Amino acid sequence: MYGNNTTFNNDETSSQAEKYILAGIFSIIIAVTILGNLLVVVAVCKDRHLRKIKTNYFIVSLAVADLLVAILVMPFGAVERVQNDWPYGDKFCIIRTSFDVMFTTASIMHLCCIALDRFYAICCKPLVYQNKMTPLRVGLMLGACWVVPSLISFIPIANGWNIIGIEQQLELRLGQAKEANQTHCIFMVNKVYAVACSLVAFYIPLGLMAAAYQRIYVTARAHARQIGSLQRAVSKDTTGDEVTMVTSGAASPLRAQQLVPVAQATMVQTQSTRFRHETKAAKTLAIIMGCFCLCWAPFFINNVIDPFVNYDTPQQLWDAWLWLGYANSALNPLLYAFLNRSFRRAFLAILCCWDAARYRRSSFSSHSVRYSVSTNGSAVQPVPSARVRARARLPSRPRTRAAACPAVSKLVTHFCGAPSPV
Repeated sequence: MYGNNTTFNNDETSSQAEKYILAGIFSIIIAVTILGNLLVVVAVCKDRHLRKIKTNYFIVSLAVADLLVAILVMPFGAVERVQNDWPYGDKFCIIRTSFDVMFTTASIMHLCCIALDRFYAICCKPLVYQNKMTPLRVGLMLGACWVVPSLISFIPIANGWNIIGIEQQLELRLGQAKEANQTHCIFMVNKVYAVACSLVAFYIPLGLMAAAYQRIYVTARAHARQIGSLQRAVSKDTTGDEVTMVTSGAASPLRAQQLVPVAQATMVQTQSTRFRHETKAAKTLAIIMGCFCLCWAPFFINNVIDPFVNYDTPQQLWDAWLWLGYANSALNPLLYAFLNRSFRRAFLAILCCWDAARYRRSSFSSHSVRYSVSTNGSAVQPVPSARVRARARLPSRPRTRAAACPAVSKLVTHFCGAPSPV
């Protein structure tokens, strides 16, 4: 008798400890998802520079989808798993499941649109990109990212199309839960719905994104070789003494034969800078897409296989794959902060109370650039003017808005430091 009581107490203690651990993990995922994605939305709304970039409209819409997952889906799933019971009723189970399918599909469709946007920006000429990605087309793409997921979630699930032909298996699951005096929000899908939904929500967009990023990679290598050839050509053709050219419009002594090399060097520098920024943005978004695949691929692979193996996948494994997918909604803002300088600057401006606009102006305080053309065959290089050198000697540390958050100004200076220039 004593041994049996000890076993029971140990099992109960272990069960309570497991509940606390799960509750802690779920709470961290939900909190990070809400705060991180809310920070992305606020950053784009407050930063004029971020609002000018069309890709960021898709990023904001993606952040909204992830935010809704954390508000309308995750908390109820966490309560069910921790309490091992669904206390919200059958109707809300259908609503919550529909939201789950909708927001998951919306996330990957946003990533597909982002890949298409980067494809046009990098693989096409700037004029083609402007013609393709018009405000109307961006709006239509954003609308499709929300309308299509709603069509494959609410309508089929509300009408029970996902359980046609598997009513007996569903009744068996419900009967097992009733015998255990438990209630669960059980979502089962037949073979047709599992394959069709997985194709629309994951596999087809994944294929399109992989094709787009493969073309971007090929174009990036071709552009890199082209820019290198232009730089070598400018370096070879450059002759003469130092040439001074002030971009503010002042007259400069330029010999006729030196105008072309300077113009070529300026063109090369402009193309190189633009391409470097576009490529870095594409790499960032490719990493985001890769994390999405790693997080959601186990779930969607199992989602297709499970109906063909008589639904034998353990519930614990389903929960693990599902929450691994939910964790992707918390990862995206962290990826923006670490991999995108513009978002990093905006995040620091919000969290650490920096005046980002003032710091951006200080980074571009001078409009005068002097180009040096040497006689030894080196490429044309920009040389800081006297005004730039004078400003460079001034302290470059940006001011903090201490009045806005006086209680944390010292902590901000200690932990955040100064944001890196744009």
